Amino acid sequence: MIRRMSHTCFYVLDQERAKRFYADKLGFEVRADVRMGDAFEGAGEGFRWLTVSPPDQPDVEIILADAAMGNDEATAAQIRALVAKGAMGTGVLETDDVQKSYEELSARGVVFIQEPEQRPYGVEALLRDDSGNWFSLVQRTAGGPA
Repeated sequence: MIRRMSHTCFYVLDQERAKRFYADKLGFEVRADVRMGDAFEGAGEGFRWLTVSPPDQPDVEIILADAAMGNDEATAAQIRALVAKGAMGTGVLETDDVQKSYEELSARGVVFIQEPEQRPYGVEALLRDDSGNWFSLVQRTAGGPA
């Protein structure tokens, strides 16, 4: 029986740059940063297992994956192109105060593609990571969807 989700994967264009973005700009914590051995497919020096998560949510890790992980080069190139284009909306980040988070993250250099706006479910802003992935940053209102 499946009990919970423990990991999810975001493809990034450069793992080291993504690590700095998620840790330094978004305030996530690095949970794992390990080079796997040569035995793993698609990596001459082994692939890098890099995970982060919000500080208050250590039980869910986000894998910041190189597109080559588990993919042939043609597929990896297609994934990289989609990520860079911003075609990969990856998730929803929740905050208690979107306006305050928007101001703090903007000051750290996070690029927003939509300023905070009132929605039926709360207040929402849209941001991009350093690879092109976009996220909804949401402050839910009482009675909004869970």
